[in-house]
Amino acid sequence: MTVASMTGYAVASGATPLGTVTLECRSVNSRFLDLTLRLNEDLRFADSLIRETIQKRIARGKVEIRGYITPDENAAPARINTTVLNRIVELQQTVRDVVPNARELSVSDLLAMPGVMVNDRIDQDAVSSAVLAVLNNALDAFTASRAREGEALASVLLNNCQQIEEVVTEVKGRMPEILAHIEGKLKERLENALCTALTETSTLTREEVSDRIRQEVTLYAMRMDVEEEINRLYTHVTEVRRILNKGGAVGRRLDFVVQEMNREANTLGSKAAIEMTNASLALKVVIEQMREQIQNLE
Repeated sequence: MTVASMTGYAVASGATPLGTVTLECRSVNSRFLDLTLRLNEDLRFADSLIRETIQKRIARGKVEIRGYITPDENAAPARINTTVLNRIVELQQTVRDVVPNARELSVSDLLAMPGVMVNDRIDQDAVSSAVLAVLNNALDAFTASRAREGEALASVLLNNCQQIEEVVTEVKGRMPEILAHIEGKLKERLENALCTALTETSTLTREEVSDRIRQEVTLYAMRMDVEEEINRLYTHVTEVRRILNKGGAVGRRLDFVVQEMNREANTLGSKAAIEMTNASLALKVVIEQMREQIQNLE
């Protein structure tokens, strides 16, 4: 299965007994399926058909469908519904009696009124089938455009995963050196601050004080250890790749994984003090880039 973006565009046209039907599909990202139909009067009858078809094929996105019919030589001849026309003329006269300066409707105005033009020879099922065929052609092209966009986004996310692995691998390689440096500075400060005071005011020997300092330094080093966070970041990167390779509706799952990655990056920065600030910031920048791209995935 492929990964699909929620951004897409397509248009398709086809002949029907009413004339040439044109359907235009466009979408942007949304948490759910937000469907808007903008159909001209001649296509109102297909509203429910179009909605049902789209809901079966599209899961997420703010989708807008525009549709209209262009009469042509393929359209069946129409006739005038004189009952409706007479009623419109009566209403027009009533309006002009009240507002004498009101403009009188032209022939084209009258013919454009809903219900004035009718066609007794139209097979509604045939029209619906023709509209459905055009819709499916439009949705095929629309789905293909979203798939191409999704493929591009997946490539960006995989590159982000590689960047995260590079930062984490560098952090992992530097941690022994960083911890040794921090332990050394901490031990030196504790010895300078405590050794003289403790040996002068207590019965503890200098060796016992030094041993206590070593214990404190060891405990601090354990709190500073980020191996668990590093391993979880590796695991999250692997999960992102697995989800992308599996395809389908991946947006919500990836969004959750990226939240967890950001949590680990924050913990990494808080644990490893100033020496790891740049690495933590680099991770958070890449993770935020991933989050923004994931918002566009279905």
